Amino acid sequence: MLEFRTQGYNGYSVKYSPFFDSRIAVAASANFGLVGNGRVYILGLTPNGIVVEKWFDTQDSLFDTTWSESHENQLLAASGDGSVKLFDITLSQFPIQSWQEHAREVFSVHWNLVGKDTFLSSSWDGTIKIWNPNANASLTTLPTHSCTYSAEFSPHSPSILSSVSSDSHLRVFDLRTPASASNHLTMNIPIHTPPKPRMGAAAPVGVPPSEALTHDWNKYRDTIIATAGVDRLIRTFDIRAPAAGPIAVLSGHEYAVRRITWSPHLSDILLSASYDMTCRVWTDGSAMGVGSVRQENMVQDDPMVYGGGKEMGSMGRHTEFVTGVDWCLFGAEGWCASTGWDERVLVWDCRAIMQ
Repeated sequence: MLEFRTQGYNGYSVKYSPFFDSRIAVAASANFGLVGNGRVYILGLTPNGIVVEKWFDTQDSLFDTTWSESHENQLLAASGDGSVKLFDITLSQFPIQSWQEHAREVFSVHWNLVGKDTFLSSSWDGTIKIWNPNANASLTTLPTHSCTYSAEFSPHSPSILSSVSSDSHLRVFDLRTPASASNHLTMNIPIHTPPKPRMGAAAPVGVPPSEALTHDWNKYRDTIIATAGVDRLIRTFDIRAPAAGPIAVLSGHEYAVRRITWSPHLSDILLSASYDMTCRVWTDGSAMGVGSVRQENMVQDDPMVYGGGKEMGSMGRHTEFVTGVDWCLFGAEGWCASTGWDERVLVWDCRAIMQ
């Protein structure tokens, strides 16, 4: 396990470069993001440990970062002052572009994985904005009418994107639809919908709505999205059946789940980071032979667990809230990085903790 200390800055987001297996970006904030500066670190993984290649300081806290999909030296940062900043790591200490349209904190940024020519930002002001890095103003604004903690483009389509927000709903937008009345909104799924009753078991009780903090598209199954948030549960949904409720519910975290990400190598594995100071690896039970008999015919011990998924392992080396986690796209399939409020970035192999 490699470790790096972001001295004086509490980590909020960590992302592996899509171009280099040894480069990581970390967005961090002074004073836990409540007040003060932000800093984005560019870290290099070397045989001698983790070294800082560069950093950029900002006037306000930074809550998320994402690498450009079209330029290996550029990355975005989401700022607490409502701005989105684009940095080039070959240039000096200032951003090469800054867009100031959001009225509240920007909490997520995500580059279009298929089109590669646009990116999005989502904010506490209840909007998602789509941008072109060469344009001075946003291309489209999509209202969600609630604090939007996480938004992403689908990895399977350049025009489909999704978000989760404080109103406990998963929204899917398709930019190919007419903007007219619904602002490209094609689906609005209540995350707290209970799963459909299992044979031989009592119908699941309703779950009160709670803030959804994170979500991610499965990299292999193009209709599967996982969500998680304040109620500590990770759920997976199939957008082909939006009214059916979750197809898997994964229980185990003791506090809110701050970030989840599907594996880029395996279709059923996901990684989560939580305020309980752990990162956990899960299978959703969809892999061949996992839980297929049990989920239909047997009553499980925990009424909240559904769909045959289970926790595969837990990493508890962080000593504060874990806020960011990401998989390495290259090499062996288990390497990942995590960051948190303990001012640390850890790079580790999740295969070492899987049972």
